[in-house]
Amino acid sequence: MSYVEDQLNELIRTNPNQPEFIEAASVVLKSLEPVMEADGKYRKSGILERLTEPDRQIRFRVAWTDDAGRVQVNRGYRVQFNNAIGPYKGGLRFHPSVNISIIKFLGFEQIFKNSLTSLPIGGGKGGSDFDPKGKSDREVMAFCQSFMNELYRHIGPDVDVPAGDIGVGGREIGYLYGQYKKITNRYEGILTGKGLSYGGSLARTEATGYGLLYFLEAMLKANGKSLEGKTVVISGSGNVAIYACEKAQQLGAKVVTLCDSTGWVYDPDGIDLPAVKEIKEIRRGRISEYTKDHAHAQYHDGRGVWSIPCDIALPCATQNELGLEDAKELVKNGVFAVAEGANMPTTPDAAKYLQENGVLYAPGKASNAGGVAVSALEMSQNSQRLSWTFDEVDSKLQQIMNGIFSNVSSAAEKYGMAKNYVAGANIAGFLKVSDAMLSQGIV
Repeated sequence: MSYVEDQLNELIRTNPNQPEFIEAASVVLKSLEPVMEADGKYRKSGILERLTEPDRQIRFRVAWTDDAGRVQVNRGYRVQFNNAIGPYKGGLRFHPSVNISIIKFLGFEQIFKNSLTSLPIGGGKGGSDFDPKGKSDREVMAFCQSFMNELYRHIGPDVDVPAGDIGVGGREIGYLYGQYKKITNRYEGILTGKGLSYGGSLARTEATGYGLLYFLEAMLKANGKSLEGKTVVISGSGNVAIYACEKAQQLGAKVVTLCDSTGWVYDPDGIDLPAVKEIKEIRRGRISEYTKDHAHAQYHDGRGVWSIPCDIALPCATQNELGLEDAKELVKNGVFAVAEGANMPTTPDAAKYLQENGVLYAPGKASNAGGVAVSALEMSQNSQRLSWTFDEVDSKLQQIMNGIFSNVSSAAEKYGMAKNYVAGANIAGFLKVSDAMLSQGIV
């Protein structure tokens, strides 16, 4: 039995009831098979055993009081996975689905994503099963303050620097940062995604969506294609989806769908993005409101974005949202590229089907790395007490995403898997981290 097979069997045995983590680890480790076979030093040093076991897993109680005076209790998590190349870096997710398996899967993916950026940041992730939807600002503040009362002792600018994720936007980051500052009496770059008035970076809001399109553009160019005049379907209507839509439109594509947890809209004339921003970023409403002022658009309950014929599909909502039947529908309707804006939104069997049918497929750990890249740039600005212009940050982001594509493509070719960007991303991310781990000894 191969080293990879041995380690996967051990992970399944020691991590029961953690399907998301096992899925993520399986995809990565299977991609690394040719690397393991080419050099016995990895097995000898136990690199996979060390890489798949987090440095530490922290779980804590978060007690807070709602507007009715009732005490509520949620679970908080922070998994610090690997800091071989820099302090732990990864978002906080506030969503009812959050559990240790999801946090571990996200933290494991973050190791390789952060490595690909070429910036000195390690992998981590955290969050809570708290749901900010439907909560008042005061309730969200109460929760965030209680959450930080525990988290603060585990983080620091040279230790672990969290950011936002699903359910954690500018409001939540502000409340978390205010409480950290009050507890520690320190004003430092401990969180990224901060407001511009207190150390945030221009272009951070746009970074993940813009970065996705920069990676997609590089991938298309390398394969003799472009975005100009193409029809694009996007899932989600949060930060990533909105700014992926914005950049796609700027690059000449027509985006025709967006969705949220209740349903989806199809606008054959192209999504009216200012209207979506008003609904989602200002009113915090539902995507169904879009059709009130766009009579020609269609709203549908539930899922269905991937049924719309398109050239390019960008899953930007959540994990495992694009399954095998969706992939078959996309291929039947002529899709030629799929690039992930969310974390692991495509199931393994769907990803395999897309690749086997000649679809250019960009995995999230490469294509959605723009957010964490600009978070690292925010850390640099905080350390230097500087604030770069939007254009400066955007230019650095574009360079980083082009560099990621180049490294991913080269790694795939080196190991005989040209245009397999999943394998290329996993291998390129792994090589940098493993080199650092081997250099630092058995720790």
